[in-house]
Amino acid sequence: MPERNVFGEELAPCSTAPQTGFDRDGCCGTHPGDRGRHELCAVMTDEFLSFSRRQGNDLVTPRPEFGFPGLDPGDRWCLCLGRWVEALEATQAEQLPEATVPPVVLEATNEAVLDTVNLETLERHSHDGE
Repeated sequence: MPERNVFGEELAPCSTAPQTGFDRDGCCGTHPGDRGRHELCAVMTDEFLSFSRRQGNDLVTPRPEFGFPGLDPGDRWCLCLGRWVEALEATQAEQLPEATVPPVVLEATNEAVLDTVNLETLERHSHDGE
């Protein structure tokens, strides 16, 4: 049975350039071995990439040994759910720029994230440049 997005529809691919997903299959699927929960498809922003680097997770520098190309603003990526929530909370608590929370591609975000973030919050941060 295919995985579903936050609308209960078939999960759309997030990105194949760069190739994303826990299995690097382009989709934000669920996997038992994925402790980071790479289930949320987000569009990278300068602010988020800087925030993530400050948190100790450099998403800009390529790491070919891990199949990681390094990300640029505008890239879509299956992001760790916890990092997205962390950016959301930091934006609110520290009054960081709104772009610190990367926009979510709802059609490509796994319904599994709804156990942590409600749909209304995701919709407020949805990517409108489909």
